[in-house]
Amino acid sequence: MAETIDDLTVNYEEDGVMLTKELDKVILTRGAWTTIIFRFVQWDPKKDAYSPDRYAIRRYKKSGDTYRVQSKFAISSRDQATKIVQALNKWIEAPEGEA
Repeated sequence: MAETIDDLTVNYEEDGVMLTKELDKVILTRGAWTTIIFRFVQWDPKKDAYSPDRYAIRRYKKSGDTYRVQSKFAISSRDQATKIVQALNKWIEAPEGEA
């Protein structure tokens, strides 16, 4: 378990193979409840290569001296990520209470 927010990662290694490799992350909120969006790739042994970029939003809760995942949302494709960005931009650009 990670002890600091900056230590939180989606990197996952098994038997010397990095199965999930973090490419980047943006910390959206800090504190006892922390939210981070990750950009990563996953190893595909059938193709002997990493997947296209993937994205995930994870929410962590500090418990004692460590952060634990409380919820996570996987963005399944670049297309879905684009649609999320477009929807958020539309809502942010509209006057509050309108869309």
